[in-house]
Amino acid sequence: MPMNLIHRKICSSAKWADTVEERLKPWLARHDLGDDVLEIGPGFGATTKVLLDVVPKLTVLEIDPASAELLRAKFGGRAGVHEGSGAEMPFAEGRFSAVVCFTMLHHVPTAELQDAIFAEAARVLRPGGRFCGTDSQLSFRFRLLHIGDTMNVVDAGSLPARLEKAGFEQVEVQARPKEIVTFSAIRPPRS
Repeated sequence: MPMNLIHRKICSSAKWADTVEERLKPWLARHDLGDDVLEIGPGFGATTKVLLDVVPKLTVLEIDPASAELLRAKFGGRAGVHEGSGAEMPFAEGRFSAVVCFTMLHHVPTAELQDAIFAEAARVLRPGGRFCGTDSQLSFRFRLLHIGDTMNVVDAGSLPARLEKAGFEQVEVQARPKEIVTFSAIRPPRS
């Protein structure tokens, strides 16, 4: 989704990549993602780079054509890179052991499209598979960074119910207001 020039510069910088690595590695250590992981909306690939060091097989789905091409050039030999929407994923039901998304949901323009992403994540997960991720919360600085961008911040209070409606159980949501929301949910095992 659209990002202004300053936002693009920050998110494509080496400093941002270092910050992502420093914050994401400990978070990933607490989550078993299994053997075949899908990342939705990797953008410039800072999170993809970290994931490639900790998961056996990685597929990424990026809606922005220019970003998808950049990801192919950077990681095409190590990750499957697909261009497309997380709300209409081109993958078979039950394919992935985990689906992740990091700091991208606020770029999805409507709650309905976010909910479609949640439902698609549940569909492409194996029974017992995990959907987890993070997103930023509203603050003055965050709002300034997004002037001219798509910015639809996820309400941490309603997120558990939205994930349950998409078909998940064992939903855990933690929020630090004006900073970050983290979430984890499981696709129920088959009966």
